[in-house]
Amino acid sequence: MNLSAIQSALRARGLDGWLFCDHHHRDPMAYRILGLPERSMASRRWFYFVPAEGEPVKLAHRVEPRMLDPLPGKQEHYLAWTELHAKLRAMVARAPRIAMQYSPNNNIPYIGLVDAGTIELVRSFGPEIVTSADLVQQFEAAVGEEGFESHVFAGERVQRIKDETFAAMRESLAGGKAVDEYGLKERIVRRFEEEGLTCDGESPIVGFNDHPADPHFEPVQATSYTLKKGDTVLLDLWARRAEPPGIYYDITWCAFAGDRPPAKYVEIFRVAREARDAALDFVSRRLDAGTPVHGYEVDDACRKVVRDGGYGDAFLHRTGHSIGTSVHGNGANIDNLETKDDRLIVPGTCFSIEPGIYLAGSMAVRTEIDVFVRSSGKAEVVGDRQTELVLLG
Repeated sequence: MNLSAIQSALRARGLDGWLFCDHHHRDPMAYRILGLPERSMASRRWFYFVPAEGEPVKLAHRVEPRMLDPLPGKQEHYLAWTELHAKLRAMVARAPRIAMQYSPNNNIPYIGLVDAGTIELVRSFGPEIVTSADLVQQFEAAVGEEGFESHVFAGERVQRIKDETFAAMRESLAGGKAVDEYGLKERIVRRFEEEGLTCDGESPIVGFNDHPADPHFEPVQATSYTLKKGDTVLLDLWARRAEPPGIYYDITWCAFAGDRPPAKYVEIFRVAREARDAALDFVSRRLDAGTPVHGYEVDDACRKVVRDGGYGDAFLHRTGHSIGTSVHGNGANIDNLETKDDRLIVPGTCFSIEPGIYLAGSMAVRTEIDVFVRSSGKAEVVGDRQTELVLLG
């Protein structure tokens, strides 16, 4: 834990402290930010208060008295709940505004990890509680230049595996061995392992025709389609370097099993591509100008293109998500649909832009790129961006 950096961030935001707490590992972010062992026993509640100025305070149960030993600060212990309340009150009584892993109206559920009762308890002691969302992004989601290098490592390999998968489809259509969605998915996972990558058990998506009209379709052997001429194809791959630090790379490409794709398929891909590029242009212009940009604003820029193209009701999810050591990270999401994500997009973070159009019972497209904001504030996309449907012949 970098205590001086946390205290500096609190002062910059006009906050008097940051209260961390946990019970049974409900808040994994707290362990990572503080540098606590994530697999340690946590059968009793603990609290750790970092003031904007001065010495932190640790509060642990007498059954687990060494829980917070790795952290700096004054150690307090409690036994009865009445003692917990009294000592917690003393910890925060002189801090008018404190941050906790709380999200007003649960706007950002990734951050809203402290239970309502604990929020009520701390409020009863006097402090105003504000969301720690931007603090979490700074200390959990910002991965810096070393993270960018690992993102490039994964990107080069994921792009290559994507090309190999399309090549296997071409070979099948030309008269080779039949391939199906499940078999191709399993092949991709094996190639990840061979290339030093992992998807942490969350399998890639290989979907034909109506299957990917379910945005989170996952191929299973029992219902897997076999590739045939005239099929529409969606391929979504995500992986990270198995060795730390490993920042995910996550892309989606679309193809057609033939030379002349249906006009509707061409049209919806064009609309999705233009929406993707509009979002990228929007965030790049803002960052280049040094103008703050929020996740929800980028979603608006993307969604407008899909809506103007006549497919607003078929765009079923947010425009993008934060990317880190988990494929869905804890930074700003590109979202003004599922939530209004008002977190700022900041240097050192990565996120996807992935508009999709899903025509139930028929076909679907999604085109996905990853945007990494370098320490300079420049938006950078690693690897190829799909501009036309891949034709598999």
